[in-house]
Amino acid sequence: MQTTATAAPKAATKWVLDPSHSELSFRVRHMMIAHVKGEFRNFKVEVENADLFRSPIRVTIDPASIHTNNEQRDAHLKSADFFDVDNHPVITFEGETLHPHKDGYILKGLLAIKGIRKVVDLSIGFGGISKDPWGNEKAGFSIEATINRKDWGLNWNAALETGGVLVSDEVKISGDIQFSKQS
Repeated sequence: MQTTATAAPKAATKWVLDPSHSELSFRVRHMMIAHVKGEFRNFKVEVENADLFRSPIRVTIDPASIHTNNEQRDAHLKSADFFDVDNHPVITFEGETLHPHKDGYILKGLLAIKGIRKVVDLSIGFGGISKDPWGNEKAGFSIEATINRKDWGLNWNAALETGGVLVSDEVKISGDIQFSKQS
């Protein structure tokens, strides 16, 4: 019996999140006079195939990783008044369609917070693809969106004596995401 050697299948190219060069942050108006910023320190962005512009995208965020430079505020944001991390330990975004728009793209997808799923549009900027000094191929993107927190049941607020409220309903989301090419 004669056997023929066959080449092993080539591993598929994949882009993976470079967490040390990526960030996901937000800001809200506080007391209607200033902004407070925060970030989620633990999140994942997964793409299924080598074509970043045609691949399904899934973002998973650990809401318990919220950081606003104030432990008391962070604890309140983790409570049932806001993210309720004990009952809802994950925030997800599932990108569905990507369309060119002005100088970038619009990524439409489903954002799920506290079990509530709503369609949102993310403005995506493509920074390009480049090699780092060690020959690793990298791709960079920026993300921006504005959402109304009440659409996801994040309703807590306090009226101010001078009028207005303590926390605005509008939340601005931004991020810088860098991927590393793996093969």
